[in-house]
Amino acid sequence: MPTCPLTAFASWTARRWLVAAGTALATFLRLGLSTAVIPNPVFGRSVAPTDWAMEVLIATSVLTGLLTATYVATGREEGLDKKGTVGALLSYFAIGCPVCNKLVLIALGTTGALQFFAPIQPYLAVAGLGVLTWALMVRLRGEMTCSISLPPVEDEPKEETTTGS
Repeated sequence: MPTCPLTAFASWTARRWLVAAGTALATFLRLGLSTAVIPNPVFGRSVAPTDWAMEVLIATSVLTGLLTATYVATGREEGLDKKGTVGALLSYFAIGCPVCNKLVLIALGTTGALQFFAPIQPYLAVAGLGVLTWALMVRLRGEMTCSISLPPVEDEPKEETTTGS
């Protein structure tokens, strides 16, 4: 049976949508403020955010919200999957300031952070969003159905062979 991701969302309760929206907003604020993609007086950046950082932040927030909502009232006893955490973490490193990241700074120094880490940040963004999307699709797999019915396939008529005597 074909699967349609939108059918899973159509069956969600208001509670699940509230969890998705609340988590998306919390993720947006937490990642955006701590990386200073959202300008604020508490956190600063040595290097300005990239042109695509806000779009990655928004996409990460929406995907994280939807993924978190899949754990609401599923009726299945299970722990949280780590794929979503890995995806959000990759996105966090992608939008963060390359010279403000202490791990990168210790490992590569300021020059190395700018020469080696900054150029791979777009790839981290793609990887993070890819992992979040994949984790969401895995979680939705059990909820997706489509009511598309395919026409029956007719058998081809068999040719009768006659043998002459």
